[in-house]
This record gives sequence, C-alpha cells and structure tokens, in this order.
Amino acid sequence: MEFSAPQRQDSIQSSRTGRTASLLGTGAKVGINYLRHYGKKSVGGASTKADLDRQNAEDVYDTFSKLKGGPLKMAQMLSIDQSLLPEAYAKEFSKAQYSAPPLSYPLVVRTFRREFNQAPTELFDTFQHDASHGASIGQVHQALQGDKKFAVKVQYPGVAESLKSDLAIVKPIALQIMGMREEDVDMYFQEVRERLLEETDYALELERSMDLSDRSRDVANLRFPQYYPKLSSRRVLTMDWIDGLPLDQFAETDAAPVARDKVGQALWDFYHRQIHELRLFHADPHPGNFLVDADGCLVALDFGCTKRLSDDFYYKNFIFLDPSVTQDRKRLVECLEELDILLPTDSAEQRNEFLDVCIPSIELLARPFRSPEFDFSDRDFLNAIYEMGQNNRQNEVLKSMRGARGSAHSIYVNRTYFGLYSLLARLGCRIQTYLPEWVLASPPSESRASEPVSLG
Repeated sequence: MEFSAPQRQDSIQSSRTGRTASLLGTGAKVGINYLRHYGKKSVGGASTKADLDRQNAEDVYDTFSKLKGGPLKMAQMLSIDQSLLPEAYAKEFSKAQYSAPPLSYPLVVRTFRREFNQAPTELFDTFQHDASHGASIGQVHQALQGDKKFAVKVQYPGVAESLKSDLAIVKPIALQIMGMREEDVDMYFQEVRERLLEETDYALELERSMDLSDRSRDVANLRFPQYYPKLSSRRVLTMDWIDGLPLDQFAETDAAPVARDKVGQALWDFYHRQIHELRLFHADPHPGNFLVDADGCLVALDFGCTKRLSDDFYYKNFIFLDPSVTQDRKRLVECLEELDILLPTDSAEQRNEFLDVCIPSIELLARPFRSPEFDFSDRDFLNAIYEMGQNNRQNEVLKSMRGARGSAHSIYVNRTYFGLYSLLARLGCRIQTYLPEWVLASPPSESRASEPVSLG
C-alpha cells in the first residue's frame, strides 16, 4: 500500500510526558462527546448512540494512529474480534491493519544510524524513501542489493521505551469502549503487555520467524520469506521482498473456488501445525500479514506476535474439541473449573445460566472440527459468532459474574481462531478439517502431557 505525502508524519511524540498528554487529551475528548450527546438529548435534539460511538471512535483512532506503538496495536487487536466492540469502533480500528500514517525518511535514517552506524543507502544499493506500508510497531521499505529485493521493517522511534506507560493510560479507554471492569481483566492486560513488549524486540522476531518458517516448510502451498540476520537488529528486520496480493484483496478478486480452497487449506494447515504440534504460533491473523503469490500459494509474513503454549494449558483448553464434553454436564463443569472459567464463588443461578450459554457457544466454535469438510462460504456461521458475542456481552447474569475468568493464555488462542475463521470466511473456501489425534481418545494423563502430538 502506497501513502500520499499529506499522510506522512515528520515526527512522532516519543517523550513520556507528551504521549501521556495526548492520551489524556483523547480521554477528555471522549468525555466532551458524551456531554454533547446527552446535552442534545435533554433538549430533544437528534443524537443517537451510533453518532456518539462514531465520533468517539474517530477521535480515539486519530490519536492512536499518530502515537503508534501500544495504542495503535491495541486498536488493531480489538478490531480482529468484532464482537468485542460497538460497530463504529470495529470499523474505525480496522484501519490499523493497513493505513497507519508512515514516518518520514529522515526518521528512518536516524534509526539506521543508531542501529548500524550507517545510513540505509550505505547498507543497500537503493532504499525506497517512502514506506510501502505502515503498521502499529513499524513500517516496511523496499530495498535492493544488485538484483536482490528486500523488505526492510523499521521500528518507530520510542515505541519500545514508551510501551508500558502508554498501555497504562490506554487501559481505561479500552475498558470504557468494551464496557468491562478493570478488576476482571487486569491479568489479560498483563498478558497483552508481555506480548507487545516481545513485538518491539526484532531480534526475538527474527529468531521466531526463522524457527516457525523452518518447521512449517512442508505444509503444502505455503511460502515464507528468507530472513537476513546480518541486515537486522533489535529495531530493524530484513527479509525477502515477495510480490503478491494481501489476503483480503485476493478474496475480493474473481478467483475460482479451487484457488480459494487452495489458499484456505494452506491457512488451516499452517495454524493446525503451529498450535497442535509446535505449540508456538503466529498470533496476529489479520489479512495484512498474509499474501497470495502469482502461483496461488499463501505467503506468511510478520511473526512479531507469537504465543507459546504450555502442555498443561494446551490440553485443558482444547479438550472442548471433544464432542463428548458438552454432552456430559458434570464433566463440562469439571473442565470449566480446571480452567478457572467457573469459580467457587459463582451462585447456582450463575452457573446454570453460564452453562446454558456455554454449551451452544462451544458447539458453534467447534463446528468446523465436527466434520471432515467445512464450507466457510456459509455466512451464517460467522454471523452466528458475531451474534453470540453480542448476546453474551448483554447478558445480565453473565455480567454479574465478577472476577477474572479463564487463563490469560486464552486471549491469544481465542483471538487467533477468531481471526482464522474470519480470514477463511473472507476467502469463502471449502476446506478439509481434522482434529488432533488425542482429542477423541481419553483425556491425557499428566505423564502424557509432555509427549509430542502427531499430526498423522
């Protein structure tokens, strides 16, 4: 994606005081918008909740996109699961997947000099001044050495240093948008902070990119760029430039069903390999992180956000893929208690209401695993997931259940599967699905928990 000159930023607020002021100012704008909204309503004026959400979403995103880093990444994360947000926020925040305003070239040169003590043109024969695309943590430039074409990701200045303080201020804004209580979600914010801090370390991203791509190369119709450690650092990451269409743009073409199925199958197989065998996975499944090349193969990019699963959590979480779990209410309760989703403090009424909601939710989310083939062109499936999320958010009994629910590790698993389902639905593909071999057997004992899982 190319950017026009007016969109470029010549500076980025990097001081803690300045960034704090910007974020607090956004909170104040949101408050003023609420006052205007209720003021108009009190005198019979026309001001709907949709109008209020739209204005707030625009004000919040404008600030987040200019500050980049943690605030913009939070917007991107929230936009993947649209059931978490009012429609206006989901629409506005989805811009974070592509259209973050890029920084000007002098700031890029400054980063190179700090990391390599050289300008970009001293490391490469040519270096594109204008970013090809920008995201929350960094932006990508095209570079050449001879006939070799590279994609060079350059981190925005000050992002890593300001991340913790940014998130502390963003948290109340996010809670207000989602209508959640701080005490119920604090451990999840801690998990998000840890993953975002990892994303600012391009040396770690380089290591995981090379590892995951190497161990997934035998997945059919899947490609990865090659990575270049000598041209990379903690704030610069260099890889092959691969031409192709972003996944959502490919989905909008008139590609034949067989081509869509090919890409969708590669996507499903890629995530099955990572989650159910490697227990380390690409946890940022938005369409900007995948391309479709000229041969119709899927190209996986950007391993900045990855998540590792312990064997203990993995088995406890994915036992719900076993159809027999929801058929045995006592066993279901035990599995939910194992994950701290049901707590000893819950009343009988709360437990019964939760189970009444939980059983159809599990059955819905596990539906792709329930048959050898699943048709993601069935729009009713994803619409049912959206509706389920909205209904659960508004359920008064569920809202009364205080305390953190479930493991913090579940955030990125749930986010990844929601993103995966959304991408497959965009493709409108029909794919072959399959369960991990252990699921239909008896639950693993502690002695089996460390054994590797075979894909068969």
